[in-house]
Amino acid sequence: MARLAIQQLDDITDAARPVASLLRFPVSPRRQAAARAGRQTNIAAAVLALSVLADSSVEHYRGSFRNRAMVAPLGAAALTLVASLSGGLDDRPQRHRGRDGVYALAAAVGALGLGFHTYNVLKRPGRLSWHNLFYGAPVGAPAALVLAGLLGRGAERVREGRRVMGLPAARVLAGVSALGLAGTVGEAGLLHFRGAFQNPAMVLPVAAPPVAASLLAAMAAAPSKPLGRVARLWLKLTAGLGLAGVGFHAFGVSRAMGGWRNWRQNVVDGPPLPAPPSFTGLALAGLAALSLLMESAGD
Repeated sequence: MARLAIQQLDDITDAARPVASLLRFPVSPRRQAAARAGRQTNIAAAVLALSVLADSSVEHYRGSFRNRAMVAPLGAAALTLVASLSGGLDDRPQRHRGRDGVYALAAAVGALGLGFHTYNVLKRPGRLSWHNLFYGAPVGAPAALVLAGLLGRGAERVREGRRVMGLPAARVLAGVSALGLAGTVGEAGLLHFRGAFQNPAMVLPVAAPPVAASLLAAMAAAPSKPLGRVARLWLKLTAGLGLAGVGFHAFGVSRAMGGWRNWRQNVVDGPPLPAPPSFTGLALAGLAALSLLMESAGD
């Protein structure tokens, strides 16, 4: 009896399959490529949001959450992470309004945090000085949340193939990724300068990513396939550096007094473990934009 019921269900399914294929709207290869690039950019935003969430949690814990507003970036980053993971699993070539709203919120919270951190630096004695830039509220952290929001919104527009400010969304996304890489290089350079570049590997985050950012910006301005191939190599190198940086920072924590046995203090005061993946997230976004730019570029 059960076998007969299963056989009948299979027959109905086989009969309905041609009708379902007729009712399904065809998606062009170009739209499929745009949706795929959108998902990749969602994943890039997820990596960046996770980096911000972990970094802000450590930094604001060190600050004892003296200001109630210090909880806001954690909530915004967590929502952005969830929305981005959802977008990474969504293969539809349409923008999702809920995710788009979360990304707009993240960008707004990041912009406010950037203002707070800038005020924290400027209100200290000496105002804009190396000491205050080294030990004041890090400007790069809220800027990374802004970037996560912008990348997420860019992902939703890329998957629809929409234009932004009169330009193809892929070119705008490439430009934003290039600017984000440049800003992240500045933050890494500042902190590694504070560390006196005591490890020769500390030069890598301020040497390779600027090349990738420059090539990506050139692709955004004038796409070409030969340039895109070179840019892809440097972006992949930058993404790898971001992951390797976590290992280097973990090694730095182990060298502090007590090592990982004293992790409660050394993770807070040592090299920031969540910071290097920012390079990975921005490089992944650049690679997603690059794939679309190379498709539209001539030889």
